[in-house]
Amino acid sequence: MLFFALIAVFLMFYFPTIRAEKAVITTAIFAVLTLELVNIAIERLLDFLQMEHSEEVRIIKDLMAAIVLLASFGAVVIGLIVFWPHIF
Repeated sequence: MLFFALIAVFLMFYFPTIRAEKAVITTAIFAVLTLELVNIAIERLLDFLQMEHSEEVRIIKDLMAAIVLLASFGAVVIGLIVFWPHIF
Protein backbone atom coordinates (compact mmCIF):
# COMPACT_ATOMS: atom_id res chain seq x y z
CA MET A 1 0.00 0.00 0.00
CA LEU A 2 2.88 2.33 0.71
CA PHE A 3 4.23 1.68 -2.78
CA PHE A 4 0.98 2.80 -4.40
CA ALA A 5 0.74 5.76 -2.03
CA LEU A 6 4.20 6.89 -3.13
CA ILE A 7 3.21 6.53 -6.78
CA ALA A 8 0.11 8.65 -6.14
CA VAL A 9 2.19 11.33 -4.40
CA PHE A 10 4.67 11.34 -7.28
CA LEU A 11 1.88 11.68 -9.85
CA MET A 12 0.22 14.36 -7.75
CA PHE A 13 3.31 16.56 -8.06
CA TYR A 14 4.27 15.44 -11.58
CA PHE A 15 0.97 16.45 -13.16
CA PRO A 16 -0.46 19.96 -12.76
CA THR A 17 -3.07 19.09 -10.15
CA ILE A 18 -4.86 21.81 -8.24
CA ARG A 19 -4.84 22.08 -4.45
CA ALA A 20 -8.29 20.54 -4.09
CA GLU A 21 -7.22 17.47 -6.09
CA LYS A 22 -4.09 17.15 -3.97
CA ALA A 23 -6.20 17.37 -0.82
CA VAL A 24 -8.59 14.66 -2.03
CA ILE A 25 -5.75 12.34 -3.04
CA THR A 26 -3.94 12.91 0.25
CA THR A 27 -7.13 12.21 2.19
CA ALA A 28 -7.69 8.98 0.25
CA ILE A 29 -4.11 7.86 0.91
CA PHE A 30 -4.34 8.53 4.64
CA ALA A 31 -7.77 6.90 4.85
CA VAL A 32 -6.51 3.65 3.31
CA LEU A 33 -3.32 3.59 5.38
CA THR A 34 -5.22 4.38 8.58
CA LEU A 35 -7.78 1.66 7.94
CA GLU A 36 -4.97 -0.80 7.22
CA LEU A 37 -3.35 0.02 10.56
CA VAL A 38 -6.69 -0.37 12.35
CA ASN A 39 -7.14 -3.71 10.58
CA ILE A 40 -3.72 -4.90 11.75
CA ALA A 41 -4.37 -3.75 15.32
CA ILE A 42 -7.73 -5.51 15.51
CA GLU A 43 -6.30 -8.71 14.01
CA ARG A 44 -3.48 -8.73 16.56
CA LEU A 45 -5.93 -8.05 19.39
CA LEU A 46 -8.19 -10.88 18.26
CA ASP A 47 -5.21 -13.23 17.98
CA PHE A 48 -4.23 -12.29 21.53
CA LEU A 49 -7.73 -12.75 22.94
CA GLN A 50 -8.58 -15.92 21.02
CA MET A 51 -5.54 -18.17 20.62
CA GLU A 52 -7.30 -21.13 19.02
CA HIS A 53 -9.20 -21.02 15.72
CA SER A 54 -12.60 -19.39 15.96
CA GLU A 55 -15.18 -18.93 13.22
CA GLU A 56 -16.36 -15.67 14.77
CA VAL A 57 -12.82 -14.26 14.78
CA ARG A 58 -12.36 -15.31 11.14
CA ILE A 59 -15.54 -13.46 10.17
CA ILE A 60 -14.41 -10.30 11.99
CA LYS A 61 -11.01 -10.45 10.28
CA ASP A 62 -12.65 -10.96 6.89
CA LEU A 63 -14.91 -7.97 7.49
CA MET A 64 -11.96 -5.80 8.47
CA ALA A 65 -10.10 -6.85 5.33
CA ALA A 66 -13.21 -6.03 3.28
CA ILE A 67 -13.31 -2.54 4.79
CA VAL A 68 -9.70 -1.92 3.73
CA LEU A 69 -10.41 -3.35 0.28
CA LEU A 70 -13.44 -1.10 -0.16
CA ALA A 71 -11.42 1.96 0.88
CA SER A 72 -8.68 0.92 -1.56
CA PHE A 73 -11.18 0.65 -4.42
CA GLY A 74 -12.47 4.11 -3.50
CA ALA A 75 -8.93 5.48 -3.57
CA VAL A 76 -8.37 3.93 -7.01
CA VAL A 77 -11.57 5.57 -8.30
CA ILE A 78 -10.45 8.92 -6.90
CA GLY A 79 -7.04 8.45 -8.51
CA LEU A 80 -8.63 7.66 -11.86
CA ILE A 81 -10.92 10.69 -11.66
CA VAL A 82 -8.01 13.01 -10.87
CA PHE A 83 -5.25 11.56 -13.07
CA TRP A 84 -7.20 10.29 -16.10
CA PRO A 85 -7.39 13.70 -17.85
CA HIS A 86 -3.66 14.25 -17.33
CA ILE A 87 -2.62 10.82 -18.63
CA PHE A 88 -4.94 10.54 -21.62
